[in-house]
Amino acid sequence: MVSLGGYIVEWDFPYRNIIVVNKTSEPIKIEIPVFHEDWILKHKNLGLDVIPVGKNDNFLSMWKKAHAELDKIKAEK
Repeated sequence: MVSLGGYIVEWDFPYRNIIVVNKTSEPIKIEIPVFHEDWILKHKNLGLDVIPVGKNDNFLSMWKKAHAELDKIKAEK
């Protein structure tokens, strides 16, 4: 699980942060920095959960929710 807020390099990018969660047991390499919005779909297609964080979203709540879901999956394995 990683937060990419510091790796978004375009001023006109529609999100202030992106949370990326790998719920699979396979390591998946992601491309950073993030330049374009199509990055989201490309990485979703790799099997990652990609959670865009908008200007008015609560990052901490979204992070904690995604982390709890990941912990639940890990506990079931």
